[in-house]
Amino acid sequence: MKRWLPIFVSFFILETSISVRAETDAEVGARKDALEVAGAFSNDGFKIRDGHWCAVLKRHDRALVAVNLYAGNQYWFSAGATEPVKKIGVSVYDESGKQMTTESYNDGEKAAAGFSPPNSGQYFVSVNLLEGDEGTCCLVYSYK
Repeated sequence: MKRWLPIFVSFFILETSISVRAETDAEVGARKDALEVAGAFSNDGFKIRDGHWCAVLKRHDRALVAVNLYAGNQYWFSAGATEPVKKIGVSVYDESGKQMTTESYNDGEKAAAGFSPPNSGQYFVSVNLLEGDEGTCCLVYSYK
């Protein structure tokens, strides 16, 4: 018994020191909407990248995510948001802050931007609250 006590205590300390945040219902709902939009692009051969990014959208503010993109690939950045958000927009910027020309999809609380980078490097994807009140959003992206 004495041999197992230090192992048990070590395991308990390790387990309590690892902080894993559970997703909220709003994040799960926003991710579901974002994946629904991204799924439409998978019909055109796009693969949904593992992982997602969630944030709270506030009025007159934007959620910004840095991504590394490669010239020659095509990308779709899909976002979904939950009530009380009414309308969102997705934009792509280069590393100097210049807005890039993208294909757009917008259906209220679901939006997407399609983009083929001219150069490999870091870009920034912005999700903006266009109408409604503060709410949760989720961003996923697809590539081919």
